[in-house]
Amino acid sequence: MPVKKNFEQDSGALIFADEVGFNRPIKREKPQGWKILIADDEEEIHIVSKMVLSDYKFEGRGLTFLHAYSGEETKKIMKEHEDTAILLLDVVMETDNAGLMVAKAIREELKNKFVRIVLRTGQPGKAPETNVIMEYDINEYKEKTELTTQKLFTTITSALRSYRDLKIIDKNRRALEKIVNSSQKLFEIQPIKKFTSGMLTQLISILQLNEESFYKKASGFAASQFKDKYCILAATGDFSGYVDRFIDEVMPKEIQERLNKAINQKNGFFIEDSYIGYFQTEKGFQNLLYLNGCKNLSELDKDLIRVYCTNVAIAYDNIYLNQEIVDTQKEIIFTLGEVVDTRSKETFNHVRRVAEVSSVLAVKAGMSEEKSELLRLAAPMHDIGKIGIPDSILNKPGPFTKREYTIMKLHTVIGYELLKKSKREIMKAAAIVAQQHHERWDGRGYHQGLKGEDIDILGRITSLADLFDALSHSRVYKDAWDIQRIIDLFKDERGKHLDPNLTDVFLKNIDEFVLINDKYSDDDKMF
Repeated sequence: MPVKKNFEQDSGALIFADEVGFNRPIKREKPQGWKILIADDEEEIHIVSKMVLSDYKFEGRGLTFLHAYSGEETKKIMKEHEDTAILLLDVVMETDNAGLMVAKAIREELKNKFVRIVLRTGQPGKAPETNVIMEYDINEYKEKTELTTQKLFTTITSALRSYRDLKIIDKNRRALEKIVNSSQKLFEIQPIKKFTSGMLTQLISILQLNEESFYKKASGFAASQFKDKYCILAATGDFSGYVDRFIDEVMPKEIQERLNKAINQKNGFFIEDSYIGYFQTEKGFQNLLYLNGCKNLSELDKDLIRVYCTNVAIAYDNIYLNQEIVDTQKEIIFTLGEVVDTRSKETFNHVRRVAEVSSVLAVKAGMSEEKSELLRLAAPMHDIGKIGIPDSILNKPGPFTKREYTIMKLHTVIGYELLKKSKREIMKAAAIVAQQHHERWDGRGYHQGLKGEDIDILGRITSLADLFDALSHSRVYKDAWDIQRIIDLFKDERGKHLDPNLTDVFLKNIDEFVLINDKYSDDDKMF
């Protein structure tokens, strides 16, 4: 069994799953026949129509016959089989105008605009052709006596062509709507892994607008470049077991050769059963898409893929550009936090540990990934207000006097005033954290004296994370505590200093938080 691997990526650490066997694409089922509903109260008409058309084929597909003997039965079958291509409809069944009422119901009640309705009558005088054509949405009007074998073939072929064309137009209309609607999602600011997964899902969804079963068995994956390798960030179908694996470790040679061809050509292409997409950002990052199940795609289907992938290419650029901005903000925030902590003789990685503990605790407590990531970026600014505290107080090794403690507590006010004017989400969150990380659950904290859930959840989480780090590391005024002593204090401060629910979550996952301490020890600087 292969060893699991880890590496850092902008959306967080990726854990590589154990290797699973590769399944070749599933063999496609034989296409279903075009559905034709024969609606007539004479059994002989059913027998003769089916016999005449038994060997008929259109575009490689035969016919699947459905049978109804009354108007009510016809409506019931049409409701159950919305994909019926042709309705051979008798005018006179249980009533003289049963067929006409069925045609009206299909268009107006069932809202089926696609089925081609061929009205057949043995009593033309009861339903004059001119009146029927003008008043009812039908496509052909034939007397039963004139429907010879050849004319029936001609009528069926003409009707199927019309049905096929209408379905193609509708499919592409819906696909274009999906492309337009999905573009909004594509251009949202989101981690690249989440974006890649959504992109692949949307593409498969667009292709599934076709009713043929092979579309529903399409398999694919999307991968992004990490140094000189490509990691699969999203996958579906036969490839679903390979998420977070490197392409060169799990993919057959044939697929690797196709992907390498796209990389060398710097362009996507269709080949046999597959489509290979290639997207290079302005910064040179390369991303790949592999999709099988494409052998029978029409040129219109292929054009839809190309149109969609044009949007994907632009969206990748936006994702990477935004990530560069976020990374720059992270570096500035962590550096600024480190500068403040270094001035106060705090440990080098204090801000990183508080950020990581806060983010993990937020997730464990049920906070969304987006908000927990926001907290991870904001938490390093919790002590930014110390920049306004004199060194003589900030670095005093002994207890504060009453006056010194009053001045020291002002760092929450100073931090809030520094950050509150920003309209950026990170800075607004940082302002809350800076202001409230010394509030207590019992209301005895500072600087506002907030109590319980009046304290913002961001402040409560950061307060706990900051206390844990302060106790578990040496300061100018104290030695580091051992973990059991910290656990005992947290249990005692549950519902007093600390949010009781957050304390329970923290203690339940204490081993994870100890590992964060080990990972960001004081032996190494962050930068």
